[in-house]
Amino acid sequence: QVHLVESGGGLVPAGGSLRLSCEASERTFNSYAVAWFRQAPGKEREFVAHINGKSTIIDNAMFARGRFTISRDNDKNTVYLQMNSLKLDDTAVYFCAAAFGIGKRSPTWYESWGQGTQVTVSS
Repeated sequence: QVHLVESGGGLVPAGGSLRLSCEASERTFNSYAVAWFRQAPGKEREFVAHINGKSTIIDNAMFARGRFTISRDNDKNTVYLQMNSLKLDDTAVYFCAAAFGIGKRSPTWYESWGQGTQVTVSS
């Protein structure tokens, strides 16, 4: 398993931006797909985006398209989630997850999870 640490969450007004980071401990990190999920209170964990090791396969949830961008820097063992035009509904704990392979939308496919970072969008 890969040890993952998220950072970058916080309180932001609606319409604002945040960049989340997910740093991994694994030296062969470029072989792992990484995804972002989010979970709001009382709701199920929801897929946001995933990216494969070489950044050649990227998938975004419909709500994320045009507002969120997933990217990675393998030299830094870090995956990012740039979030723009944030809405109240984006308030949630955001988790990154990793698994060896190309990436999937299902959370059950991922073997390693970070502890999560809170994103709160205010009106």
